[in-house]
Amino acid sequence: MNYIVSLLLVLLVVQLNPSSCDPEHDYHKEETHESWEGATTLTLPSLSDDLPFGEFLSSGFYRKSCPELEGIINRKVKEWLKQDFSLAASLMRLHFHDCAIRGCDASILLYQEGSERTAAASKTLRGFELIDDIKAEVEKKCPKTVSCADILTAATRDATVQAGGPYWTVPYGRRDGKVSIAKETEMVPMGHENITALVEFFQSQGLNVLDLVVLSGAHTIGRSSCGSVQHRLYNFSGTGKPDPSLDPQYLNYLERKCRWASDYVDLDAATPHKFDIGYYTNLQKKMGLLSTDQLLYSDPRTSPLIKAFAYQPSVFYHQFGVSMAKLGNVQVLTEQNEGEIRTNCNFVNSY
Repeated sequence: MNYIVSLLLVLLVVQLNPSSCDPEHDYHKEETHESWEGATTLTLPSLSDDLPFGEFLSSGFYRKSCPELEGIINRKVKEWLKQDFSLAASLMRLHFHDCAIRGCDASILLYQEGSERTAAASKTLRGFELIDDIKAEVEKKCPKTVSCADILTAATRDATVQAGGPYWTVPYGRRDGKVSIAKETEMVPMGHENITALVEFFQSQGLNVLDLVVLSGAHTIGRSSCGSVQHRLYNFSGTGKPDPSLDPQYLNYLERKCRWASDYVDLDAATPHKFDIGYYTNLQKKMGLLSTDQLLYSDPRTSPLIKAFAYQPSVFYHQFGVSMAKLGNVQVLTEQNEGEIRTNCNFVNSY
């Protein structure tokens, strides 16, 4: 477990007793003694241990130049989520896709020929209009001051809180990128990768195995297109049969929900509208929607963490904020010659 120790976690192998916090569901099965074997307890890493804000980012960056910024973002996010709660998960995904390519520079927001936003991998991304609404209001109060990258990062944090997730401090000072290339979206994980590929991708972003497992927990809310999972239902690995790692009852449910690739299905079948540990308990019941989700439970590098979070909600809740803060600081642009402050998030400045 050296890799976990290196992540500042103390892993203690223990026997746990079942908790009543597991949500009831049509697919709920009685937990057995065997299902708890190998569960681990985790100590909470402190924020200072695992939360590098970067040399040029600061929580007080806009304190004088745009003191109303966080109030505007928070109010707008609440307004939009009141109309469409599913935007919370959409913003998390949009933020991840942005940071996964060229760092957190709002390049995913650029709407021009050949940009990331126009790529096939981005066709189901949502939340652009919410960011535009926030940006328009911010420009009225603080023109040419606040970057779209900072707005997207903070809006994602506020959406997470509204969904029932943790709060974390967002440092500001990111600049907006001027380059956005559709082909580069091919490097973003899409749910078909093996765990080694995922680990390597996260490491390339300065993130680690713990961050991979924690950020995958965002799948506790939100939906996926059925086209992303149909290969598991009918012709897994060219066998002409379903993926054997799927729970039979859950398979039956998915076959009914996903008759068409264009349909959508909840990532968490048990508590789809609640930010909780349902994602991790589902994996233990063979109810992971995406191939990559279920593989996290079977891979020895990630399985201990899945078990730990499934039985220690407070640890997951805390660590989600830590890992999201790290994600928001990936390869940020801070120098004046590295980027700009867009006045419209959809386009590079013309001046």
